[in-house]
Amino acid sequence: MKIEAKTAIISGGASGLGEASARRLAQLGAKVVLLDLNEDRGNALAEEIGAAFIKTDICNTEDVKQAIDFTKGKFGKIDIVVNCAGISSGMKTASKKGPHDLDYFKKVININLVGIFDVMRQSSYQMLQNDLNDEGGRGIIINTASVAAFDGQIGQVAYSASKAALAGMTLPVARDLSGDGIRICTIAPGLFNTPMMQALPEQVRTDLAKTVPFPQKLGDPDEFAMLVQQIIENPMLNGETIRLDGAIRMTPR
Repeated sequence: MKIEAKTAIISGGASGLGEASARRLAQLGAKVVLLDLNEDRGNALAEEIGAAFIKTDICNTEDVKQAIDFTKGKFGKIDIVVNCAGISSGMKTASKKGPHDLDYFKKVININLVGIFDVMRQSSYQMLQNDLNDEGGRGIIINTASVAAFDGQIGQVAYSASKAALAGMTLPVARDLSGDGIRICTIAPGLFNTPMMQALPEQVRTDLAKTVPFPQKLGDPDEFAMLVQQIIENPMLNGETIRLDGAIRMTPR
């Protein structure tokens, strides 16, 4: 799919991997709509790159509907969805302090999985109304999982479960939507230099970078955005989860 003049929704678009994707797609001529809870950052980024912003809690289905309606009203259609919204977690299944907090487990699943699925289901429904594009399709959805979907570490049970579910649903969603010309892929990034990573001490980041086989560094968010671009532009990429990790395989801790 050609990116120029297409309309792209990016959840979690105000920072990190979502911000990098927004910058790249806007630079390539897409009409970008940022969905995020961070109103100040979202508005500032939208103004900087010529995008639109709507404050959205993806766990609130009415918020998601309003964001979809806003995009349709402003640009007439939705061609591209990039889901980068999500939270990390750190809690063991059980410890001497007690069992894993069930409400927190549900919160991680609700944001990282249920909220993302809500964006997918509502946006893909709107894509069904699109005319056929240059590749004979109607749209593309890109989700963000994590290498934790496959190599979950100690304390990542909730996070790994949510990300593994995104990877697991990729093929059935592709099968659901392929007959209508809608593609879906999932990216499973490794260690990337996002705001969450930048909050760690410099020495910790340096040590983490050394665990990546090659290139021995933290990923640049624009390298994630490069893959987003390739998935959009390459019509044969569908129903696949792609690790973007420098060949890292996470250790237990």
